Amino acid sequence: MNPAEIKAEILRLTREFSAATHAANRPGADPRRPAFVPGQTTVPYAGRVFTEDEVEAAVSATLDFWLTLGPEGDAFETELAALLGVKKSILVNSGSSANLVALAALTSPKLGDRQLRPGDEVITVAAGFPTTVAPILQSGCVPVFIDNDPATLNGRADQLAAAFAPGKTKAVMMAHTLGNPFDLAATTDFCRRHNLWLIEDNCDALGCRYDGKFTGTFGDLSTQSFYPPHHLTMGEGGAVNVVRDMKLKVLAESFRDWGRDCWCPSGKDDTCHKRFGWQLGELPAGYDHKYIYSHLGYNLKPLDPQAAIGRQQLKKLPAFIQARMDNWDYLRAALAGLEEFFQFQLPTHATAWSPQGFTWDPSGHRTECSWFGFMMLVRSSAPFTRTEFVKHLDGAKIGNRMLFGGNLVRQPAFVTLRRQSPGAFRVVGDLAGADRIMNEAVFVGTYPGLTPAMLDYMVDTIRRFVKSH
Repeated sequence: MNPAEIKAEILRLTREFSAATHAANRPGADPRRPAFVPGQTTVPYAGRVFTEDEVEAAVSATLDFWLTLGPEGDAFETELAALLGVKKSILVNSGSSANLVALAALTSPKLGDRQLRPGDEVITVAAGFPTTVAPILQSGCVPVFIDNDPATLNGRADQLAAAFAPGKTKAVMMAHTLGNPFDLAATTDFCRRHNLWLIEDNCDALGCRYDGKFTGTFGDLSTQSFYPPHHLTMGEGGAVNVVRDMKLKVLAESFRDWGRDCWCPSGKDDTCHKRFGWQLGELPAGYDHKYIYSHLGYNLKPLDPQAAIGRQQLKKLPAFIQARMDNWDYLRAALAGLEEFFQFQLPTHATAWSPQGFTWDPSGHRTECSWFGFMMLVRSSAPFTRTEFVKHLDGAKIGNRMLFGGNLVRQPAFVTLRRQSPGAFRVVGDLAGADRIMNEAVFVGTYPGLTPAMLDYMVDTIRRFVKSH
């Protein structure tokens, strides 16, 4: 056989192997998934959902042995940007790295008066995942924490004005929590009035819409995560989305790629046709532009086989999003009547849920949630504690999580930071909402690998637990 025939046979066998080995990772509605055994089969809160398509793509790209980011990465970046409707998507090795690169890009001196400098303040949210906040501190800036609304889990837009410090506040960086868009109308208006940068942490929210438009397309930059629990996976991976201004593309790529000034893609030289015609810093005239560094950057690229996997996942994203929405709706309807014990999450701008759907506030804004999980707050008046509840779920092999780091200012890292450097961050109000989320919140899965039998088992387990109390 010639090399092309050998590769074709390898890929045929790869598909055969994957179909025989990875049936448990197929979509929940796929009849080829193995049967669910209540109490024996684990019900994950999230996980990888894939078929032989992704395995074949990974093996094919590995056989080509480009390895570092290359043609598959270029194609994935183009396809993701086209899906979202942004100017450019830039692949990185994780969602956390995406947040780091996005914030770091705004520290570039090439931004002039709008450059984020050490001591500048960035408004963020108290309860969430730490790597939304860590890049602010890692860049020498000061996070200013506003509270969370326990109903939506998102930042309270009504506190933005109180968080603003003229001459100090330069940006807002917040997450769309658990696939629920934050109040983008109020936040974008606030940023526009004060000439602030806006970074949307869209890691939990790929496919969400606000007034019909995808989240991740309202700010200056947005970020994605492709870790296995997220809406699509590359194993590890993430992206920075440049929404409108392409000068941010050059800066984000520089911080991703060692801090270099050159914008040539890997393996290409002299895109600018003056590779030896620059004089920057105190370097000699004509110094090789590929080795001129304008920033203190990193090396945060993923691998090309990962991008090959991501391209297959992108094709399935619409079905994944619909499954998340359907699974959330099913759980909410099936757990109706338990509001005495749990406060259930609401989409931003919704005021109530009923079997007929949501009622909405008078703002006219609407959200469509690509839910990352199904959140419940165990009310303080309930005859059981959250700890008792989550232990029961664990015992029934139902995966669950709290809202990540809870109120981050209560975490050891931030307690130590406050003690050692009292001005390192600032807090607006008493953070009562973030504390309530920290003490009461737990979520179970909505991911597209859940089967109808798994959903029924989750509902039955929760209802039996409540009844027993």
